Amino acid sequence: MSEQARFGPAGLADSYPGKKFDPEGIAAFTAGFGLTAFEYQCGRGVRLALDKAAALGKACARHNITLSVHAPYYISMSSLEEDKRLHSIDYLLQSCALVKALGGRRVIFHTGSCGKQSREEALEKALDTMRRAVEACDAAGYEDCILCPETMGKVNQLGTLEEVLALCQVDPRITPCIDFGHLYARSQGTQFAEATAPADYAELLDQLQMLGPERAAHFHAHFSRIAYTKGGEKCHLTFADTQYGPPHAPLLALLKSRGLAPTIICESAGTQAEDAQVLASTYQAL
Repeated sequence: MSEQARFGPAGLADSYPGKKFDPEGIAAFTAGFGLTAFEYQCGRGVRLALDKAAALGKACARHNITLSVHAPYYISMSSLEEDKRLHSIDYLLQSCALVKALGGRRVIFHTGSCGKQSREEALEKALDTMRRAVEACDAAGYEDCILCPETMGKVNQLGTLEEVLALCQVDPRITPCIDFGHLYARSQGTQFAEATAPADYAELLDQLQMLGPERAAHFHAHFSRIAYTKGGEKCHLTFADTQYGPPHAPLLALLKSRGLAPTIICESAGTQAEDAQVLASTYQAL
């Protein structure tokens, strides 16, 4: 894996000029911003045909762009209904099939909510579903895929940093997706606030060391500014919306000084390519 951090957008920015699925157009548009990663969005279901995925993967490979897949939003590893937990495994398998066709490895997913159970009970269910998902992926021939549980932005969702790290301990291949905006919103703007951001980012990066040097250095990440309410995340913003955080410069400085090389996907609202370019150029200038 690259020893430089990779940056890219979550899906296509509003400025993308194309209307139809155009593998070379998508790859060239992404590369035009100096970006080397792209996260294909399957939030509403895995619908891209595998032959089209393979064409996109080949086009991106020519531009040195790595691909990941965001699995459907309706995954619930912690549901009280076993049927929903089993369907969640199916959605992960569909996402693995797609990411392999794209030539990528990483599948990012939301773990679900706590619902009418304690956080401890929800985590226990999610851990059991995670174990079964790993077994199912291996049985289906997807043992080289990397499942990436994401830190979440709403207070009632399963997805604190500690919960995600617990899921990562199910198997050494499981790699966290650290969504810094989600953690900022979940904390009501106290974590990664302007005044404390350098120390807060350093503490988080220190915590990742429990996963070992490989995953600590090459974790997956999402980054955007996010507005919040008492319940946590409200909506994603752009880098031009400076009322809310988190700030990106302290994080990038730490990544560079520590020699860490994560893949950072920008999830800004409509300007994800432009804002990913800001991340990449800031990092390169350090």
